[in-house]
Amino acid sequence: MNPLSMNTTLSALHAAARSAGAGEAGDVTVAGAAGSGGDFAAALKGALDAVSARQDHAAQLAKGFELGDGTDLPEVMINMQKARLAFQTTMQVRNKLVAAYQDIMNMPL
Repeated sequence: MNPLSMNTTLSALHAAARSAGAGEAGDVTVAGAAGSGGDFAAALKGALDAVSARQDHAAQLAKGFELGDGTDLPEVMINMQKARLAFQTTMQVRNKLVAAYQDIMNMPL
């Protein structure tokens, strides 16, 4: 995987996260770390924390709906889909990173 492809993938992920409504604290951390040349581990941790927070929020909304706390069904379903999309995006990034690692490890010296 060449650097241009990786940058394009990361840009697409940031755009997808913003359009999916991941503009909470996790997205700011990832954008700040990537833009300022921050380390990769911090950016990855920020992204994973944002996905986890989105899943927790969706679970809380679902529980609130089940208990009849006044949460409306469309809001619950939209947040559940956003959490699912964020998780699927994370899994695809992981798959690409593992494939890139395997390609590097299989290169002859």
